[in-house]
Amino acid sequence: MSRFCYNNGRIDITPYNISLHCAAQFMEMNNSVSGTQNILQKTEKSLQEINDWTWSELLITIKQCQDLFPSTNSLAIAEKCMKSIVGRVALSSESSPCPSTSPDNSSIRFSCDTRSTQSLKSSVSQPTWWFEDLLFLSSDLIEIVIKSMVSQKFDHAIIIRFLLYYQKSKFYAATSDEKRKVVKTVIDMLYILDWSYVLCKSLFGILRVALNLNISKCSRKKLESMMGSKMDQATLDNLLIPSHDVMSCSYDINLVLRLLKSFLHDGNSLVTSLRLKKVARLMDLYIAEVAPDPCLKPSKFLALAVALPDSARDSYDEIYHATDIYLQVHDGLSEEEKMKIYCVLNCEKLSPEASMHLSQNKKFPSKSAVQALKSQQLKLKSLFQGTNNSKRFGGSPSRLGEMGSKGKTNEASEQVVLHTGKLELSTDSDKLKAHLQGMQCRVIRLEEACRKMQSQMAKIMKSRVSSYNNPRSLPKLCS
Repeated sequence: MSRFCYNNGRIDITPYNISLHCAAQFMEMNNSVSGTQNILQKTEKSLQEINDWTWSELLITIKQCQDLFPSTNSLAIAEKCMKSIVGRVALSSESSPCPSTSPDNSSIRFSCDTRSTQSLKSSVSQPTWWFEDLLFLSSDLIEIVIKSMVSQKFDHAIIIRFLLYYQKSKFYAATSDEKRKVVKTVIDMLYILDWSYVLCKSLFGILRVALNLNISKCSRKKLESMMGSKMDQATLDNLLIPSHDVMSCSYDINLVLRLLKSFLHDGNSLVTSLRLKKVARLMDLYIAEVAPDPCLKPSKFLALAVALPDSARDSYDEIYHATDIYLQVHDGLSEEEKMKIYCVLNCEKLSPEASMHLSQNKKFPSKSAVQALKSQQLKLKSLFQGTNNSKRFGGSPSRLGEMGSKGKTNEASEQVVLHTGKLELSTDSDKLKAHLQGMQCRVIRLEEACRKMQSQMAKIMKSRVSSYNNPRSLPKLCS
């Protein structure tokens, strides 16, 4: 600026001193001197030729403007340079670049001008060749670059890779405030991109970093929304986030509940039955992991167990085992609290082994044993009815033919009977007979199991009735 003032307004404007434009605006140097152009006019004319600048010149200009920002209005020049940079990156990604079509004919990279031609050629051919050159950008300028790339239909997968690389690189020598700003920018930019390209592992990695930086509620909500949409891709290790509250349980239960809520209300993708069942299996593992925690409150355990709809689980055996562990650790719960916890179980979806174990489990409320046996009895009854139907319709192939030909002519009926008679002599008929014999054996075993369960249920009911009828046993029963 001094050279310009003491040289009668004569100075060569180059990309290396284009920041004079910012200084001239700050000092309001908008008048002509000795009939020559003022410095604002000179710098504006130079900016009109920005498309002819080399890649290195663009980066140096942005670096100078970034050092001046925000004390001067250097953002306008930086935005023009970044727009040109984004355009050149887009041009290089559309076709396989070579030395004549690369972003910079003289020196492609900002910091590696001494590379050989072959090295430069191979580096530019990679879709991530520009990552290192833009690492010096501040969080504010990165946001401008990413939004410009999105508007020009850049590949979202490449943008996401750059954001994660930028965060990792910036963290090496950054303060807590700088890290917080970087994480906020990365989360905000990921949120406007296509979430399907973001790995679930990467989002949980960002969360673990963000927990120590005390990011804003808005940024955390955005991050949890993205994580919730990926719950069907998460692992148990991902969900085991330590709790910051010393008085509460070991793991952050509230976070998992928020992620489940976000998953169920995900507006970006359809929550299919397959995805729902994957999350249910994951939650069964998680509940079993946190159940032994003595600090886990019954309300939180219940919230985890009922967070997903009943249709998400084909079997409740895992939930039963987790509930059994929880009641064993929390043996001081009242009968009312135990009953609430028991009510999360769908006895109709328990296996016979789990139902038998439940009927003998003294940690559960007394009513649970009766209900478990009733549920299994109804299940066996429906199974027997289905087996009897198969016997009735499968005993005589000729009867099948007669029933299938009902309402038709006698001639057609005779043909069906003859046809089914031939089936008895075929190998298919032998397979059918073997299958029916196997079913009969299973029915016999089920009948024996049903008789044992009925006998056990009768004993339990008899003992409870005698206890209630005997006044002396009431104190013992209450205890």
